[in-house]
Amino acid sequence: MTEPGFPVGLEMDVSYPNFQVSLTLLSTEQLQFEIKEGPFARTEIVDIAVIPLGNATFAVSWQEKDGATVTNVQDYDRGLVFSFATLPGGQFLRMTGQMTVTRAAHRSFDDLPRRNKELVIEAMTSLFQRHDVSAVERLYARDYIQHNPNIPQGRDALQAIVAGLPEHVFYEPGLIVAEDDLVAIHGRIRGWADEPQIAIDIFRVEDGKLAEHWDVLQNEVTATAAHGGISMFDPLEGARRARPGPA
Repeated sequence: MTEPGFPVGLEMDVSYPNFQVSLTLLSTEQLQFEIKEGPFARTEIVDIAVIPLGNATFAVSWQEKDGATVTNVQDYDRGLVFSFATLPGGQFLRMTGQMTVTRAAHRSFDDLPRRNKELVIEAMTSLFQRHDVSAVERLYARDYIQHNPNIPQGRDALQAIVAGLPEHVFYEPGLIVAEDDLVAIHGRIRGWADEPQIAIDIFRVEDGKLAEHWDVLQNEVTATAAHGGISMFDPLEGARRARPGPA
């Protein structure tokens, strides 16, 4: 049995307030824990059950040889482990530990870049296709940082801009790339200036909202034979990039 996205092979140290434990995710059915010091010190391989909770978060539960039961909520977005343990004598522990990855998983498991891409596309189309003012509060951080010197700081300023957009302003998304908390999107916007413009917008995402923005714009130039007939922008460029290649 496999659980989508569970980072098999990953090794981590989890620092709780009173001790540290090393975890190795051997499979979706087993993990090894090692506690080097203190009253709980030991190493053991246990059978586990894994339940995906969404957003790179998993509930992982097991029972140890001495009868202790443990449930970990492993949040890979925030690097935290929330642990709930019932000891053989009945003592119940609630602990939160900071996660430090010491060896990466056998395969990529983090879908945060994908979710951040979706957030950026939703924001750009909501604001500059549908001119939806309400999307600003929903998708942008309250203390939104703007690096374009022609746009005032903050979310309220962005709301005012969207509210005042002419009907003919329209944005077309193209290629989009993401890594960690950053997303860059290549697109074309009409009606923002006298000529259609090609833009690269870069966003930083924090806590599921757009927190910071940089951009570069230039007027679109029609492709000519002298330049190899290559256009500056193709609205299908992102779809072609996302298409899986041959096996």
